Amino acid sequence: MLHTLPFDISSLHAAYAQGLDPAAVMEEAHRRIGAAGDPGIFLHVLEPAALQAQLAQLGAFDPDSKPLWGIPFAIKDNIDAAGEPTTAGCPAYAYEAGADAFVVGVLRAAGAILIGKTNLDQFATGLVGVRTPFPVPLNALDPAIVPGGSSSGSAVAVAHGIVSFSLGTDTAGSGRVPAALNGIVGLKPTLGALSATGVVPACRTLDTISIFALTVGDAYKVFAAAAVFDPADSYARPLVLAENLVAAPTFRVGVPDTASRRFFGDEVQAASFDATLESLRERGAEIVELDFGPLYAIAEMLYDGVWVAERYTVIEALLREQPEAVLPVTRAIIQRAEKFSAADAFRGFYRLQDLRREALAVADAVDLLCVPSIPTFCTVAELEADPVGPNSRLGTYTNFVNLLDMCAIAVPVRTRADGRPGSVTLIAGRGEDARIAAVAGVLQQDCAAPLGATGWPLPQAASVSPAANRDEIALAVVGAHMSGLPLNHELTRLGARFLCATQTAPNYRFYSLAGGPPRRPGLVRSEAGAAIALEVWALPLSRFGEFTRGIPQPLGIGTLDLADGSQVKGFLCEPMGTAGAEDITHFEGWRTYMAALAST
Repeated sequence: MLHTLPFDISSLHAAYAQGLDPAAVMEEAHRRIGAAGDPGIFLHVLEPAALQAQLAQLGAFDPDSKPLWGIPFAIKDNIDAAGEPTTAGCPAYAYEAGADAFVVGVLRAAGAILIGKTNLDQFATGLVGVRTPFPVPLNALDPAIVPGGSSSGSAVAVAHGIVSFSLGTDTAGSGRVPAALNGIVGLKPTLGALSATGVVPACRTLDTISIFALTVGDAYKVFAAAAVFDPADSYARPLVLAENLVAAPTFRVGVPDTASRRFFGDEVQAASFDATLESLRERGAEIVELDFGPLYAIAEMLYDGVWVAERYTVIEALLREQPEAVLPVTRAIIQRAEKFSAADAFRGFYRLQDLRREALAVADAVDLLCVPSIPTFCTVAELEADPVGPNSRLGTYTNFVNLLDMCAIAVPVRTRADGRPGSVTLIAGRGEDARIAAVAGVLQQDCAAPLGATGWPLPQAASVSPAANRDEIALAVVGAHMSGLPLNHELTRLGARFLCATQTAPNYRFYSLAGGPPRRPGLVRSEAGAAIALEVWALPLSRFGEFTRGIPQPLGIGTLDLADGSQVKGFLCEPMGTAGAEDITHFEGWRTYMAALAST
């Protein structure tokens, strides 16, 4: 029975609650390593004594205090684990780590059990997963396709169900491309949300640890546990995360317009992307076509510009003393840095800033972006014929994200018509990890794609009771601040997140106020009233004053009674403000009123 047990977090915790011994799960993880029959996945598997030491620290089953209790995981071999070797895919570079990477320590404290360290493109340079001096990992779904890199082994281990989740790193897409190629979730967080202490850098200013999992819920749960601020990491940022993920009923999604979509002739991939956009529309998304030209211009800077010099700083001594220890393709890429001067670096910074302003003007027009995770597939044979071109194509929709300080999540969608995995990536500004994860979770449930190569059914998403965190205030909005409407950006730019759609108690009158355009709603308490539709958003307390500063008379923030008997802060109108206003109470909401106006 253990052989068929899904290793998603909810299934394992349900089994532990029934008395399953976590030691048996670790034994099963080791059995699955052998059953996969792929010596290229793991570079190092922890000895039984090291596993037993971790199990001894678990204590009684307590998923409240240890949300990852007994959950097996793996880490990319450019991330340190105390007492274990770190190679970064280069034996000549190898060293024994004296301490856990900060994130590894945090995850172990949360109850997760480290199984081993996985293969990678050498020095995390590549998106293909075959640039390694060790055996190349096989794609979990089709060995003729590249596994994706640089976090190849980490993705394949999850896709086979060997571990519940794994850590990769992501600079140019290494936490997203392997996820797409193996049919799993790849979460690339806001830069600085996860500590880089104990990680061999690729480009330190652009790197982040990434998370692979079978489901969006599992990936986000791991992220929430790992996102602990590390004062020792000068690039770390404190990030407050929502505990529960709820997607807004309406949202604007930016996609490449017809002229800027790149599939390199892969019509099946193009059709898969169109089908996914239709799924988003069915969930309330407004699809907005955008010119991705500025984003592609930024993407080209990552390897063709001065940022390759950051990679050079990591292995400069090795290149000077033992150049033959570095794979020829990796060496050729990184040694490009030798032609750049300090002046070139500053010119690169200036160009990036110019392009960033143009690109963010595109992205700011929508709530999030949706792109194909990869434009097309790449086979091992194609890469043998051309080691560089296919790698560059795989980064089409990924290379610009970290340069723009954005967060992203790759999510599996319906299997393509030819049987290959479908995947899209949702992208948003820094700190909006919860927003895109909420939409990704809904999309994964709607598409019900296979979970990697496991054959396990997609578990139902857990029901949530949306509530504001302690450092947030729940705020009700009744008009143009609702999702998908013109003023919603005034909330989202301040870090607000959607909680729920509901109604007031049936004791309010609703008005379209005099003046304008634009039209403004006014909500007034009245015994002779009705229940009025509204949305509740969680707004950071630190931004509440900034939001209320722009509220014009006769509107203000008061306390609203909701249909379920609870109360929440929200927009109210002074009674004097209804002079000359149109009573629209019978519409029972702003959306229905605006729809009626549009129809006439």
